[in-house]
Amino acid sequence: MHNSVQLSLKSSLRWSWLLLITLGMNVGVNTLTIGSAAGETLPPQPLNFSLENFPSSVPEVNLASTRETVPPELSTILSQVDTAANNRELNQLMLFYTASFTNSDDLNREQMLKALEDLWKRYPNLTYRTEIQSWERRPGGFLIETVTTITGMTEEDGTPVKFQSVLRSRQVIDNLRISSQEILAERTQTSLGNNPPTVTINLPEQVQVGQRYSFDAIVQEPLGDDLLLGTALEEPVSSDRYLNPTNLELNLLQSGGIFRVGRAPLRPESRWISAVLIRGSGTTVITQRLRVVD
Repeated sequence: MHNSVQLSLKSSLRWSWLLLITLGMNVGVNTLTIGSAAGETLPPQPLNFSLENFPSSVPEVNLASTRETVPPELSTILSQVDTAANNRELNQLMLFYTASFTNSDDLNREQMLKALEDLWKRYPNLTYRTEIQSWERRPGGFLIETVTTITGMTEEDGTPVKFQSVLRSRQVIDNLRISSQEILAERTQTSLGNNPPTVTINLPEQVQVGQRYSFDAIVQEPLGDDLLLGTALEEPVSSDRYLNPTNLELNLLQSGGIFRVGRAPLRPESRWISAVLIRGSGTTVITQRLRVVD
């Protein structure tokens, strides 16, 4: 018997979420394309992580310097970026980006400005914290890798909404302004309600083109008599996905989570893989970036 519920991500913050991180961008608004195969198994390769250990779950980088030796001008610009974001000073924030700023998700400076305006209307109290993981000098500036953590809470129709995100990215800084950005890894969780389900995600961070992979989203608490609705979602990462929500179909789940087998596209790109899980007392939405490489 097939049980499903149609929901729109467009009508309410309760079912739509957008994150645009200064020094890193992320989203969770998707269409269901992930495949499944009953009884099919893959070699043990998923990466099991939580939001707390996410930075250490990313492949380690070769640190160019210790944190104590970071040039003062580099520390200053990143601190000022975080301060401008925490104070919602959009015009001040944009001063740290060049007019020709480019992003690996095809977002330009104007699109980033618009997305931040919309984001801060929905989440008026986000807190940004950026840490330098590695840096090296280059002509006219620096090449750096950072980890940005964002947290925040809001309410929608009296329902608490909690937002958490961790993202690793690489930036080119020219003349003390950010000129380009590449997203290396990201994970975002949105929790709604007074008692949203605790969810563990198993998903590889990176797969090869055409490779099959498993995606599990497991609810940790016993369900008892609660019904569990949910779905898994996958879509390519692109700039037009940031501001264009879509519909999704939630299915009545017969077990305590979502268990899927997907296949990577046949060309290198990044994908957003998401799980939406709803029980009577709350909702949890988790999105992780999956990198597809040759």
